[in-house]
Amino acid sequence: MTVSMRKIQAGRGYDYLLKSVVRGDANMADPNPFTRYYTGEGTPPGRWMGSALHAFGDGEIKRGDQVTSQQLQLLIGAGLDPVTGEKLGRAFPVLRPVEERIAARVADLSPSLTTEQRSEAERQIKTEESVKPSSGVAGFDYTFSVPKSVSALWGVADAGTQALIVGAHHEAVAEVLGFMEREVVATRRGVVAGNGAVMQADVIGVAATAYDHWDSRLGDPQLHTHVVISNKVKSTEDGRWRSLDGTAMYEANVPISEHYNAVLADRITRLFGIEWEQRERGAERNAAWELAPVPERLIREFSSRASQIDREKDRLVDDYIERTGHRPSAARIIQLRAKATLATRPEKEIHSLFDLTTQWRGRAQEILGTGAVEWAKEVTARPIARPTLRADDVPLDVIGEVALSVVGAVEEKRSTWRHWNLWAEASRQTMGWRFASAEDREAVVGMIVDAAKQESLTITPPELVTVPETFRRADGTTRFRPRHSVVFTSETLLAAEDRLLRRSEDMTAPEVRLDVIERVTRKEHLLSAEQSETLAGIAVSGRQVDLLVGPAGAGKTTAMHALKTAWTKTHGKGSIVGLAPSAVAAQVLAEDLGIACENTVKWLHEHDRGRAQFRKGQLVIIDEATLAGTLTLDRLTALAADAGAKVLLVGDWAQLQSVDAGGAFSLLVSARPDTPELTEVHRFTHEWEKTASLDLRHGRAEVIGTYIAKDRVRDGTTDEMMDAAYLAWAADVKDGRPSILVAEATDMVIRLNRRARADRIVANPVGDIEVNLSDGTQASEGDLVITRHNDRRLHALRGGFVRNGDRWTVTRVHKDGSMQVQRLGVDVGGTVTLPAAYVAEHVDLGYAVTAHRAQGITVDTSHVVVTGSTTRENFYVSMTRGRESNVAYVALDKPDERHAPPEPDEANAHTVLYGVLQHLGGELSAHQMVLAEQERWSSISQLGAEYETISAVAQRDRWVDAIKTSGLTEAQVEQVLASPSFGPLTAELRRAESNHYDVENLLPIVVARRGLGDAEDIGAVLISRVQKAAQARQGKRHQPQKLVVGLIPVADGPMSAEMAEVLNELADLMEERAMILAEKAVEDKASWLKRLGAPPASEDAHRRWLHEVRTVAAYRDRYQAERRRTLGAPTTVAQTLDAARAERAIRRARAISEEAANAEDGHNRTVEQRERVLA
Repeated sequence: MTVSMRKIQAGRGYDYLLKSVVRGDANMADPNPFTRYYTGEGTPPGRWMGSALHAFGDGEIKRGDQVTSQQLQLLIGAGLDPVTGEKLGRAFPVLRPVEERIAARVADLSPSLTTEQRSEAERQIKTEESVKPSSGVAGFDYTFSVPKSVSALWGVADAGTQALIVGAHHEAVAEVLGFMEREVVATRRGVVAGNGAVMQADVIGVAATAYDHWDSRLGDPQLHTHVVISNKVKSTEDGRWRSLDGTAMYEANVPISEHYNAVLADRITRLFGIEWEQRERGAERNAAWELAPVPERLIREFSSRASQIDREKDRLVDDYIERTGHRPSAARIIQLRAKATLATRPEKEIHSLFDLTTQWRGRAQEILGTGAVEWAKEVTARPIARPTLRADDVPLDVIGEVALSVVGAVEEKRSTWRHWNLWAEASRQTMGWRFASAEDREAVVGMIVDAAKQESLTITPPELVTVPETFRRADGTTRFRPRHSVVFTSETLLAAEDRLLRRSEDMTAPEVRLDVIERVTRKEHLLSAEQSETLAGIAVSGRQVDLLVGPAGAGKTTAMHALKTAWTKTHGKGSIVGLAPSAVAAQVLAEDLGIACENTVKWLHEHDRGRAQFRKGQLVIIDEATLAGTLTLDRLTALAADAGAKVLLVGDWAQLQSVDAGGAFSLLVSARPDTPELTEVHRFTHEWEKTASLDLRHGRAEVIGTYIAKDRVRDGTTDEMMDAAYLAWAADVKDGRPSILVAEATDMVIRLNRRARADRIVANPVGDIEVNLSDGTQASEGDLVITRHNDRRLHALRGGFVRNGDRWTVTRVHKDGSMQVQRLGVDVGGTVTLPAAYVAEHVDLGYAVTAHRAQGITVDTSHVVVTGSTTRENFYVSMTRGRESNVAYVALDKPDERHAPPEPDEANAHTVLYGVLQHLGGELSAHQMVLAEQERWSSISQLGAEYETISAVAQRDRWVDAIKTSGLTEAQVEQVLASPSFGPLTAELRRAESNHYDVENLLPIVVARRGLGDAEDIGAVLISRVQKAAQARQGKRHQPQKLVVGLIPVADGPMSAEMAEVLNELADLMEERAMILAEKAVEDKASWLKRLGAPPASEDAHRRWLHEVRTVAAYRDRYQAERRRTLGAPTTVAQTLDAARAERAIRRARAISEEAANAEDGHNRTVEQRERVLA
């Protein structure tokens, strides 16, 4: 991705931008801002960008002006006006460091707690405090990097051509920033709903600083610009400074990257006439568009650590020749390369662009065979370029065709999608088109996206109420829903899911008698009671599509083997068919079941050619079913149903998901109340880890403390953690323990593989021939490698054909580039020769693996490098591979080759792992997303926030009048009305009114109570005073509070009829939902109901009790309370007030329950007494 995005923390989070800026005077006589700093050691100072610069001071800052360090400190460091130093809205929050907050709360714990209670309380405190940042978000660093071929050309060209390329890059960045201001950037206002204020609002634009950098961390040419967008934005509606809507920024990151690529490509072609071509980057990476004349060898020279290793190797070879007088042998050269690999990665050095360019030209000349400057001039000599397109040059039928292709491409990979998914794909599919301007490209891509939406199926529900014009955008859409938030799917996917659901309810499939399954599970396989009961449920269910769910280490494999035995006894030999989404998983299943198994794609391929079919009575076991796409499962289960066979999907919803449109397995699990599931974990040596692994599976943050307490977590920089994980893994391997080394990203895996290979060569220098692999590494005799492509023509005597994901030991490398390999774990008959072409394209080093490769593997120890981008599924899979030990090495930074912003100081293993557990990588099925969207927009969290936001606007004039007549001076009134606390103050006045206070009389009383001359925020002081003065009146003589669902103060008083009607509709919707939630909780016997007492038997008492339950249900829905806790710990003032109301509802409900129970007991005693008298 050529545009990355990261948050910058307030304080000194911006320092990294200034580290390489030129010190001293530049050649100010040079009018070109690029060549002006050509000979200075470093990079040019920052420049201002964005449409909001006029809002600072009196408009002194203009686009393109130089950014001073003081201005950067004021705006990004402190959130102040960079000209005047005045506040821009609310100051960035500053909290004590997380460790101090934890220590203070732990010190306040009751001394009467037991050791176990204290440990549990400390874990809970650490979990809660780790979520809270110590400083606010100051901005977002968008790093725009030109494609590798452009950097290579730019790096060796003459200064004039370099300036032209930089200018094209700058213009493309400016055009994309303008696009973001029009389509992405917004703020939020109103009452909080879920993760932010409920209403999106327009802004005047953004203020950004742009810093150019020339090279990567390794000193290769890498032209890139850090565009830091300030988090402070000014809303167009009321002119107040607020924060950016970060969610919108994150969701648009990928399409912004694709759009920048295309806009830059257009500019480069218009400037130089150079064409572009798409180049493959390997099976696990997306193809990239590069400049056609730039050779791949030059790109590789300038874009990987391999070139640095080669240069260090060459230096060592030269030293060797100088020392010995002769060239080293081939075997010795391999050893020297290993030594070069182990050399410490260099720190970033600052050079002038002149020095860098001189060095780059020398390196390029060796690759090009000619002068680099001359080559660049030839490449950029403007030929007759093909005509560029205007928006009206593209026919509408072409727009429609591309839109269909876009939907088809997105539909393959996702079960649901949004606007930005379509935009990204439309940009990819039009990347080969060259446009006359960014506006033309944007218009055409926009038309394709609109047409793609028409071809998609909308699953986001329509507005539940029609909000007034005040709350609508110019295009008529409601501001209570973020722009571009509508979710789409396709009829194809929904229909496939419908068919899968129907087949899971079809009870006509073949079965096995209960006595057969009991005999097998008790006498032949000796399963646990849980395993036996689960298998019996599957064997006799008759379900066309059945499920077997189990966490890692629960014994799914053992259970499947027993089921195979029982099924074969009933339905005969060949009645079991084993399938899996990958060839490696199919081979593992084959070894577990003792039968030939196949991957799903291959089986369907054979079926289409009449060479494979299901038959009546068969059991089709699809293992690792979460990795299978929805359409694949639909087709396989349809074929099985037609043949009279039964399908069993085996997997775990918490593990890795399909790379295709998926979610079907989780959908089927959620649709059944009786899903067969194994819950007893058998894999781990330590008893505590069995429970802890299940907590990881469910994302329970408290378990982080357990792993830390058991010394299973390390933390440090990325380099430190990769080093620690590698050394621990290497020690285990040396001791003969089966171990696995897992890393999050491909580049980490490559680095670890290089390190492992280098150590292997130093320890065991065998072989004198090495071969280049596709990822830029090398392999020679003795190396561990992994194959990345299924090839049935390459077949070993044992273990079958060469599969994607198989691991091998290299036993010999031939001069033609082919290699002889031995399958790992197979001592005899596992040898095969891989052709040179296969080796060059489909073989990687295999010491370290990603989580996707690790799934399905069981070893003694697992060593896992964890970063902030790790998903819960990846973490869970990686941390459950080891029987004896699973250790997480948590990287606290996010280094890359472009000098990214540092992580906040309070980052530690706990904070990173908390984020990992919240980061779900799996997608919902289309049906599940339909329900999720309905829940989201009909929740009391959403409706309540809309109600209170509309109330504030509807009653604003009334509250303004009340404040003006409260006794405040005119200046004080102006301060309150302009303050961010005005909104919360009006909410507090509405609460007072719901408690039956006359606000117009109350406000002057609280104003007069004490002077306000020294108050920094008069509105905040008045809020506190009103809260104390207008407490809810308790007792039977007082009227009940006027609250919607027992929580939200009713908006009364004068307002427009339109506003009143909308508020009444919202109140009715909330009351209806709260009662539905209450009744559902009673029906499901929800655990949180225990504190409210038993449901009364009498109709009147039950009605009153349910009325109180509905308040607690509404609270839980509004604040997303955990299932196991009735209310949870409030985190805001508003939630604290609502929690108090919910707590009172709990007490009233319990009293009603007890009163009804006592009345029932009294009635029963009276009846008994009468019966005794009659007797």
